[in-house]
Amino acid sequence: MKFFLHTTGCKANQWDSHVIVNKLKDKGFAPGPIGNADIIIINACTLTDGAERDVRRFINTARIKNRKARMILAGCHAQVYPDRAYGADLVLGHEDKFHIDKLLQKNGCFVTDLRLLSGGPLIEDLPAGDLPVGRTRFFFKIQDGCDRFCSYCIVPYARGVPRSRPVNDIIRLMGLLKKKAIKEVVLTGIEISSYRDPETGADLKELIRRLEESETPERIRMSSVDPLYIDNELMDIIAGSHKLARSIHIPMQSASDEVLARMGRPYTQAYIKNLLERLQEKMEDVGIGLDVIAGFPGEDEALLMETYRFLEKAGFYYLHVFPFSARSGSLAATFHDQVPDALKKERVRLLRQLDAAKRKDFYKRFLGKRMEIIPEGKLYRGKYMRGYTDNYLPVHIPFVKILENNCVTVTIKSIEDGILIGETTGIL
Repeated sequence: MKFFLHTTGCKANQWDSHVIVNKLKDKGFAPGPIGNADIIIINACTLTDGAERDVRRFINTARIKNRKARMILAGCHAQVYPDRAYGADLVLGHEDKFHIDKLLQKNGCFVTDLRLLSGGPLIEDLPAGDLPVGRTRFFFKIQDGCDRFCSYCIVPYARGVPRSRPVNDIIRLMGLLKKKAIKEVVLTGIEISSYRDPETGADLKELIRRLEESETPERIRMSSVDPLYIDNELMDIIAGSHKLARSIHIPMQSASDEVLARMGRPYTQAYIKNLLERLQEKMEDVGIGLDVIAGFPGEDEALLMETYRFLEKAGFYYLHVFPFSARSGSLAATFHDQVPDALKKERVRLLRQLDAAKRKDFYKRFLGKRMEIIPEGKLYRGKYMRGYTDNYLPVHIPFVKILENNCVTVTIKSIEDGILIGETTGIL
C-alpha cells in the first residue's frame, strides 16, 4: 500500500507532515508517486484565499491523475472550513490528522473542537529514529497555537491555544539532530514568543539559554518573533550567543498606527522604529525581515504611504509582502471598507519593489567580505549551490557536491542578476 502526501503553508505544517508520514509508515504504508498511490493526502494551509485555491486545484488535479485513490484533506483548512472539502473522502482536523493511522478506513469528517485543548504539551510526536538524515536545515516545531486573535487572522481558529514542547524533549532531540549531522535548526511554531515549558513555565529566552549550553547543531535560527517579545534581554542573548543566527523576522504588518489598531496589533510605529534602531545598535549587520499586509480594510492611499515612507527610511534587510485576504470567521472579513483586489495588487507590487531595493542595498554592504555559509544540495541556475550566512544572506557558489552540509567560508564577490555570488575560501 502506497501513499502520496502534499503539504502547503508554513514550516509548522512541514513538521506536522513528518509526523503523518511516520504514522503511515508504522501502519505499513510506503511513500510513492501520486499516480500509483492508494491514498492521497493534502495537509493544507488556510491562511489566505490563495491557500484555499491551492487545496481545490490539488484535489482536482489528483483526481485526474488517480481516480482510484482515497482522498484525505487534513490540517488547518479542514479544521476551519470542513464544509469546503472539495470531494475529499476523509476530512481530518488539526489534531485529528495525528491519528490518521486509526482513521484511514473511515469516511466523513473528523474535526475535534480546538476549544477542548488544554494548552498543555503538544500531543503529537516524531519518533527519534525517523528524524530526517542529511538535511542542511531542519525546521523544528517547538510550539503550536495562538490566542492573539488579530482581526485579519484565522490561525487561532485553525491551531487552537498555545501549546509547547517540553524543554527537556527539545534538548534531547537537538542532540539527536547533531548526531545526524544536521548543521542548522530553525525553531519554528505558530507563535514561538508564547513558548512556555509545560513542566517549568520556562519561556523562549530560557529555552535559548539552555540550548546554548547543550549539545545541538552548530547554528540555531528563530522563526518569526512577535515584536513585543523582542526586548533588550532577548537582543543581548542573541548578540552574546555562539549558536544563534543574527537574523530576526518580525511580523510588523503595518507602520500606520490607525491600521495597526484596526488589526488588533498592540504597538505603534514609534515602537517599531525604536525596536529596529536598538536591534542594529546591539547586533552589527543583523538581518531583519518584516511582514507587511497590503490593502487592509480602511487603508486608503494616505495610510499606505505612511507605511511606505516609514519603510523607505527604516533600517532592515527584506520584506515579506502579502495582500490582505478576507477569511470568513475573522473579524476583518466583516469590515465594510474592503480594498478592491486590483488596488491591493498595485500596493503589493509597490512594496515588493521597495523590498527588492532594500535587499540590493543590504547585499552591497557585504561585497568583498568573508562570511560563513552551509551549502545546500539543490542545483541553482544549472551551476550554483546556495547557502545562508548567519544573518540570512543567500550566497551562491559554484556547485561542488562535497561542500553540501559543511560549514564553508566564502568571499562575496558580486551581485549578478539579483543574486549574491561567492568564492569558496575554505571548509571549517
